[in-house]
Amino acid sequence: MEIWINPACSKCRAATKAFDEAGIDYTVRRYLDDPPTVEELTAVLTRLNLEPWDVVRHNEPAAKPLRELPRDAAHRPEWIEAMVTNPILIQRPIITADDDTTAIARDSETLAKFLQ
Repeated sequence: MEIWINPACSKCRAATKAFDEAGIDYTVRRYLDDPPTVEELTAVLTRLNLEPWDVVRHNEPAAKPLRELPRDAAHRPEWIEAMVTNPILIQRPIITADDDTTAIARDSETLAKFLQ
């Protein structure tokens, strides 16, 4: 299992604490220090069955240029490039299980699916 985290994020800390308490082995990826490649982010989006604009943290200052960018297939590469260039834009925590099940675990119900 892999979890993409920002250590300053309370949801990320809660997720890693829950894994630790459950005795679940996982790998941490501090995605701000080790940003995903375009290919990695594209794969995560595919597993999530979401578009990049669905997982962008729109309130981040770095998201300002994206506010006018259309949310369509033609502009999808620009969204992904912005997220790779500014990984703070990526919603977190993103958990990928060994079977490739992937979710953004911002709530306890979603997190619980990975604790079983």
